[in-house]
Amino acid sequence: MLKGLGGLGDMTKMMKQAQEMQTRMAEMQENLHTIHVTGEAGAGLVKATASAKGELVGLDIDPSIFNGDDKEVVEDLILAAIKDAQAKASDRSQEELQKITAELGLPAGMKLPF
Repeated sequence: MLKGLGGLGDMTKMMKQAQEMQTRMAEMQENLHTIHVTGEAGAGLVKATASAKGELVGLDIDPSIFNGDDKEVVEDLILAAIKDAQAKASDRSQEELQKITAELGLPAGMKLPF
């Protein structure tokens, strides 16, 4: 179709691939809101749930840890569970990004805009 136009055919193909990548990246970003991961602390006594975007969406605390003398321990467990959920969210986000880059034939570890 574009024979005789030199590298224009390759340019068209690259533009199409870039557009496809942009569409896939936007879809992935939207999907990260619906993927949930759960972080735990204190052998599961405190659980924090976050979206793969890292937004905290839920917190579950076993009532057995509520003892007035242990306020600092409870606070530490809550923070630990939240940090665990955020770390898992970050990992999951990277996994989703790697899937897209592999499907598009991009080099592993390629830095994309986010």
